[in-house]
Amino acid sequence: MSTSGPSLIRLTTVPSTMDALHALAEKGAPAGTAVLADVQTAGRGSRGRSWISPPGGLWLSVLARPAIAGLELVSLRAGLALAETLDQFLTGERVGLKWPNDLMLGERKTGGLLCEARWQGAALAWLVIGFGLNVTNPPDASLASSATFLGATRPDISPADLVGPLVRALREVDAGPGPLSSAEQARFARRDWLRGRVIERPVAGIADGITPDGALRVRAPGGQAIEARAGTVVLAGRGTAPLPD
Repeated sequence: MSTSGPSLIRLTTVPSTMDALHALAEKGAPAGTAVLADVQTAGRGSRGRSWISPPGGLWLSVLARPAIAGLELVSLRAGLALAETLDQFLTGERVGLKWPNDLMLGERKTGGLLCEARWQGAALAWLVIGFGLNVTNPPDASLASSATFLGATRPDISPADLVGPLVRALREVDAGPGPLSSAEQARFARRDWLRGRVIERPVAGIADGITPDGALRVRAPGGQAIEARAGTVVLAGRGTAPLPD
């Protein structure tokens, strides 16, 4: 394979853009290589969940080759980059970030991220950042209360309008191991969908932002601060909490 520069590879139907990109990475694809598909037949989300990927969505993976990766921070940084890019296409609405890897419009999810590393012994070989976004594809009726699509806000938008800006955003993500800077934390805080909400899991309490190393900070009922580093967030109720100003 040529290593002259990163390519954007467009596919019609593929089991998973992440798996396709892992295969290309094994053959020497350079950092920044991206795979885009119209349809995924075996897309996946976090913790092995399936991800329905019909026509009308944007199903995209981008390759990174950092010497050392801050794996726990890549999805936060990628989510921030994508949310800020998507805001440019919206009027009067800000894309929220739900720790650790969901993009939210109002009270419902419109996109999600999944990062996967491959190793050669103890050394990191590469990292794939996978991203799925509902654009013109309304979610299945069974998900209508928890999921939405960009077309509900911008009916004139198409996946093709978003490909270039979102690929560029993901290619520029810092996949290194350094902690979140104070500026990054402030940018995330403006979009922190969970902050102020009462949650039941991964620990019970009130979500209170994120730490520099990417943990979810929770104020427990007794007042102590607890840091959650993994797990699925379950809200104690579906009350609204507006994004910070």
